[in-house]
Amino acid sequence: MDNIGCLFNFDNYKNNIALITNDREVTYKELDQLSYEVGMLLDNKSLVLLVCTNTIDSIISYIGIIKSGAKCLLVANTDIESLLEKYKPQYVFSPIEKNINAKVIKEFGSYIACKTNFDVDYEINNELAILLTTSGSTGSPKFVRLSYNNIVSNTTSISEYLKIKSSDRAITTMPMNYTYGLSIINTHLANGASLILTDESLMSKIFWSLIKEKKATNFGGVPYTYEMLKKLRFERVNLPDLKYITQAGGKLNKKLVLDFYEVCSKKNIKFYVMYGQTEATSRMSYLPLESLPEKAGSIGIAIPDGKFLIKDDKGCEIEDIDVRGELVYIGNNVSYGYSQSYHDLKEGDKNYGCLHTGDLATKDADDYFYIVGRKNRFIKVYGNRVNLDEFEHIITSYGYECVCTGEDDKLNIFLTDNTIEKLFLFNKLMKDTGLNKSAFNLVYIDSIPRSDSGKIIYYKLDSGE
Repeated sequence: MDNIGCLFNFDNYKNNIALITNDREVTYKELDQLSYEVGMLLDNKSLVLLVCTNTIDSIISYIGIIKSGAKCLLVANTDIESLLEKYKPQYVFSPIEKNINAKVIKEFGSYIACKTNFDVDYEINNELAILLTTSGSTGSPKFVRLSYNNIVSNTTSISEYLKIKSSDRAITTMPMNYTYGLSIINTHLANGASLILTDESLMSKIFWSLIKEKKATNFGGVPYTYEMLKKLRFERVNLPDLKYITQAGGKLNKKLVLDFYEVCSKKNIKFYVMYGQTEATSRMSYLPLESLPEKAGSIGIAIPDGKFLIKDDKGCEIEDIDVRGELVYIGNNVSYGYSQSYHDLKEGDKNYGCLHTGDLATKDADDYFYIVGRKNRFIKVYGNRVNLDEFEHIITSYGYECVCTGEDDKLNIFLTDNTIEKLFLFNKLMKDTGLNKSAFNLVYIDSIPRSDSGKIIYYKLDSGE
């Protein structure tokens, strides 16, 4: 707990600008005072549900909660009724317009702090700091239990390899309750840097006006972000203050990595490819700048104080190069485990610093790692083991936007372009994969369902059979 206080000790940055919006700026001195006032409402045994937005008052709430020692459950600005019943928090912090059935104890800016009437006395682990939803694609979200040490460790490591300085200004491109978005907030506030706050999308003119007018030096994005930037012709956008951009939240295809490497090289912008999971607080690896373009397609090397192993189905380490197995990560940023309700909040560390990622990977002779698929993204097609991620990559290489799902002997291909002729595609796939076209099921869709963080929501795809 004391480590968090040190991480977010703003004494050295009092006069720096911490938070920026279209019409307001907040210094670190003001952030410290306002968050302290929020924290005074709480005790360190309480659970607070924070309805997140990329706003000044949401950040003030978060810092106040976490520095007070209370535990913070971060959620999107959507329906929260089921979560209230599952977790029975003592407090809810939310935008004023949110209809919360609880007693308002304080209004501050656009937010209210409410005291709930849940009369349940339950135990919470002292080391628990925050609860973040996983970025998985199933319909039943579970939360990752992150400790104070997890946050401090990951924030420190990221700050080290990105060399974040107090002169940096990041603009928000992801939800605050998404692990990658939150880690950008943590790393910048821990270093006295500035955050330009907006919930505007990349498709909005307001976003691009803000990034220019407020002189953003960096932003982060998931693969979908970079697909959008490609369509928006990022290479033509003039952003003289932009110093670096980062990518995580899923595998960016090799062609896009090379495209953005080339564009960024011409613009003198640093391009960092990274890899992470909520279960490891945020990020686990990065691709050193000097390794591009040679290592395009790789997730790079482990972050400072982290380590990767590749293990086979029997749990034995694979030391040979180019042999696939499950990627295992070891580090102080590995979470304590999951929670489904308030009953789980008393639990201690279930992972002991070791995370089985569920990703299949290989490594090369230089100990750079490459993601080749997910363990649970395999099906059998007439006796052939098929990696759905690799199958998606093949179709994407044809220039088509697609998603693949399936079960044994049925491979569903979802395409957003209904002008692509079915027989033409199937014959092409038969030639390139050797699979019989009778296993393919083609479905045309208007768009790929995605979460706020850009992840594909597979359970919303209907194969029509």
